[in-house]
Order: sequence, then structure tokens, then C-alpha cells
Amino acid sequence: MSVSSSSPKAPTGDPRPTRGRARLPLNTFGIPFGLAGLAGTWTAAVGLGAPEEIADVLWLAAALAWVVTLTRYAAAGPRPHAVAGDLRHPVLGPFAALVPVAGSLLSVRLSVWLPTTGHALVWIMLVLSIAFGGWSLARMLTLPRDPVTLHGGHLLPTVAASLISSQSLAMTGHSGAARVLFASGIMFWVFIGALLLTRFTTGPEIPRSLLPTLAIFSAPPAVAGNAWWAITDGRPGTVHEVLLGTMAALLLPHLFLIRVYLRLPFSLGFWALTFTTAASATYGIRLLSLAGAWWSTLLSWLLVVSATGIIGAVAVRSLALVPLHRIHSGRRAADTAAAAPATR
Repeated sequence: MSVSSSSPKAPTGDPRPTRGRARLPLNTFGIPFGLAGLAGTWTAAVGLGAPEEIADVLWLAAALAWVVTLTRYAAAGPRPHAVAGDLRHPVLGPFAALVPVAGSLLSVRLSVWLPTTGHALVWIMLVLSIAFGGWSLARMLTLPRDPVTLHGGHLLPTVAASLISSQSLAMTGHSGAARVLFASGIMFWVFIGALLLTRFTTGPEIPRSLLPTLAIFSAPPAVAGNAWWAITDGRPGTVHEVLLGTMAALLLPHLFLIRVYLRLPFSLGFWALTFTTAASATYGIRLLSLAGAWWSTLLSWLLVVSATGIIGAVAVRSLALVPLHRIHSGRRAADTAAAAPATR
């Protein structure tokens, strides 16, 4: 199979609509993932005096988005071959990790009101994440692939799944298991991050539709920092200093990419920017709380407002795609977050 970066088209596991519905692309699960990240930011902002009700509303919105997206995906019909095709897709397949990863974040929040149910769901999501991550890694190690199909989303099945599961376990009282997963996430970050950096710097040009996934490449320091914060109950230390420097280094290039992002045709692929934005804001708020200076609260609110503005803008722009999807139910162009290069 050869891949051409010059003629992008919407990726599909099985492009034929079933029962009048096209199966949603897997990167649509970036919507509940991004909303859960923003809910986490506002949860951290409660310490700044923010009303807890705002966080509760956002958690509810993320949960509804997760359920609706999962239901909408399944509504295309029980077609195992189509689902398997989606999972094996070289571009969109890794986004399947967002189903249990977002579910893990939501399960932790559920445990606030229903501890037994929430804790059980955390473990269920962990098992699903481990199974998919192991399967994805096996395919990455054994199957040839065109470098043009590699993008930041390939960090999701291993790095994001390990670090977010680590945070969830720590927040539900399993610090030992959380440390194990934290170490696993850091290892995968080093190895797969190096692979992706090599691809970005020496491989073919990144397709324009995949540029927003560069944000995922910059997410691990903040995600690891939030996990370590949960593991250590917010104690300061060298790990946070290292992660802060790494986070700043990886986020800085995006300031120079703002004009590039603004020139891209909008698609649901922009949700790839949202969780990195929210996780970085959340970690920033937590680190600023250690400063104890008068300006730390001001900067913290600036992070909250910035993250809310960016994610809110993506959400509002996404609503404009809904009518297009209803009119062209057999098409994925409006729903596809990261259009794959055409295959021949």
C-alpha cells in the first residue's frame, strides 16, 4: 500500500453507510476527552475560589458527550469487520484509546458520588486501556508503515493511557499501582516520542489535516505532572521542576504555529488541541499554587480563562459542522478530525 500526502481524503474503516448512518471516525472521541480536560481545569480552579458548580456542569457535559459519541458510533450497526478496520486504520486507529482514557477520567469523578461504582469503572477502563495499548504496540513493532501516517496521536494508546490511568488510580487510593503505570508512561514517552520527533524532523511533510495532532506530542509533560501531583498529594520536588521545564519547551513552538492553525480549514480535528490545552492549564494552576506569591492567583486565572476560551472556541466552531453531517449522513468529511492521506 502506498500513501500519498498530496491527495487527502476522509479515512474510513468501512465507508459505506449502514442503516442510513456513517460510522463516526474514532477521533470524534476527542470531544469528550477535551471536555473532561476542561472540567479538570475548573476542578483545580475551585481552589482559586471558582464555583464548584461550573466544574460539575463540565463533567456532566463530558459524560454526556462520551455516552452520545459511543452510542452514535455503535449506531452504525454491529459490523465487526468495520470496527476492526477502524482500529487498524494507520491514522485514526490510535484514537480508539480515547474511549477508555476519557472513561477513566469520568470514572474518577463518578467516584465522588458513587465510590464503589466509580472505583470499579476505573479498573475496567484500565484493563481496556492495557489491552488496546498492548495490541497497538505489537502492531507498531511488527507491521511496516509509511512515515506519513505517524502523528502525535500515536502517543495515546501507551503514553496517555498509562499516565492518565496512573492519575486515576492515585486519586482512588492505589498509589503503588499508580507509580507502576507512571513509570510505564514515562518509558513509552521517551521511546515513542523519540520516534515521532525523528519522523517530524526527517520524514515527509505532515499533512495539513494532521497538524493539530502536534498538540498531542506536547501533552506528556503536563499529563505526567498531573499524575505525579495525584501520586504525591501535591508535594513539590525535582520531578515537578523537570516536567515544568519540559512542558514549557514543548509548548513554546505552538506560539509560532498559531497562524498556521488559524489558516487551516476547521474540522473536528481541532479537538486534538483541547486536552493538551486543559492539562497544561491544570498543571500550571497546581504549580502556581506552590509559589505562594500574590501574582500566582492572577496567572492561574489567566490559565483558566485561556483554556476555556480556546476549548470553547473549538466547541462553538464544531456546532457549525452538525447541519453538514445531518445533510450528508454518508460523508465523513465534516466529522473527520484528522483526514488520512489517500491510499492506493
